[in-house]
Amino acid sequence: MSDGNLCRLDRLANLGTLSAGIAHEIKNSLTAVKTYIELLNHKNEEKELSDVVARELSRIDTMVSQMLRYASAKSTVSTTVRIHDLLEYSLRLLQHQVAAKMVVVERDYKAMSHTVSGDEGPLQQVFMNLLLNALEAMGMNGTLTVSTEVSPAKSGARILKVHIHDTGVGISKENQARLFEPFFTTKKHGTGLGLAISQRIIKDHHGKIEVHSEIRKGSRFTISLPATG
Repeated sequence: MSDGNLCRLDRLANLGTLSAGIAHEIKNSLTAVKTYIELLNHKNEEKELSDVVARELSRIDTMVSQMLRYASAKSTVSTTVRIHDLLEYSLRLLQHQVAAKMVVVERDYKAMSHTVSGDEGPLQQVFMNLLLNALEAMGMNGTLTVSTEVSPAKSGARILKVHIHDTGVGISKENQARLFEPFFTTKKHGTGLGLAISQRIIKDHHGKIEVHSEIRKGSRFTISLPATG
């Protein structure tokens, strides 16, 4: 069987898993929406109930959008992306969340060359997802460390590594093994698609994501991408 056919079969298998999971989640959300709409016809608590309906509809929209991102073919857009600039932009977008938790952000950009070939939008999505996860994992006064380095690959090429390290609650060994599975989440209101989508995006950029974590000591996610500059 050709590599192309194997890729198509792999994508179909992933879509099957996604379809089953998304159908279950949509059904649950729609049940809640239906229930609260019925209550709206009998009660005067319109504001509170309307907020619940709006939140559930928003969750459905988010899940479907993320599923489409996960299942879609890889991007054909390829430009030179300056990773340090993209990290700084992502951190600026999260200034409010960082300040609210009084988190200290430490930067350690050791990579002298920090350009890769790829699509800036999806790569920013990955960084935002990992940075948000790191902030959510920490309480007040935590430390978020963002660092980069360049290391040689076995092929002789250079690999740009981005490390995002938090001092949060950590992830158990059992959960680490399932982190990148679609719809697996430890968050109360999570969709379980963020890391699955991030992994797909990085694979489409010929890279990989790895995680190292210890309970009560924090987590470090490492993104490895082929360096171009």
